[in-house]
Amino acid sequence: MGIKVFVADDHAVVRDGLRMLLDIQPDLKVIGTAPDGRETVRQVAELQPDVVVMDITMPEMNGIEATHHISEHWPQMKVIILSMHSHTEHIVRALQAGACGYLLKEASGDEVAIAVRSVAKGNRFLSQKISDMVIDDYVRRYDSQKAINALECLSPRERETLQMVVEGKSTNEIAEILFLSPKTIETYRCRLMQKLDIHDLPSLVKFAIQQGLTPAA
Repeated sequence: MGIKVFVADDHAVVRDGLRMLLDIQPDLKVIGTAPDGRETVRQVAELQPDVVVMDITMPEMNGIEATHHISEHWPQMKVIILSMHSHTEHIVRALQAGACGYLLKEASGDEVAIAVRSVAKGNRFLSQKISDMVIDDYVRRYDSQKAINALECLSPRERETLQMVVEGKSTNEIAEILFLSPKTIETYRCRLMQKLDIHDLPSLVKFAIQQGLTPAA
């Protein structure tokens, strides 16, 4: 079958387009797609692709959280982030989560195919518009200064709760999705707002948009 690829993006036109672009390559085969990070994690556990091409901004679970989950549970899978976000912060967060590649959505189909082949061989692949030197320098400074991103002070459950709160889900809905009690979700919500020093929903939504967790309306 060649290299098995899974595509995760919340826009159907992007998923369908990537499937067409990759399936015409003789050595690549898209074996599944998903519109959000949570469904991606569920499907890759069953399908076991070689490479996952993943957007960042997706509902319920964003691409960086899904990447972290995949790299932790199935380290043999390689993740490429394909995103519109070109800020250094997003790139560093993606690489720290375990992504092996990072491409901008303006990349050509040929570049995506090349990236898939490269990470499948165990290499790292960054978009031509992202300089290795700039990224490596930023990572070194990031580690040496021990800079703490606001999201890093939150636990994985708190980050999941944050995303679903700003997406407008109720406490009961979040509890059902995460298989937890409403009281536990309320505890997570209060705790994350205290850690972020954010005390109202509009400010929480603004923070989530700035961090790429949810799209602007």
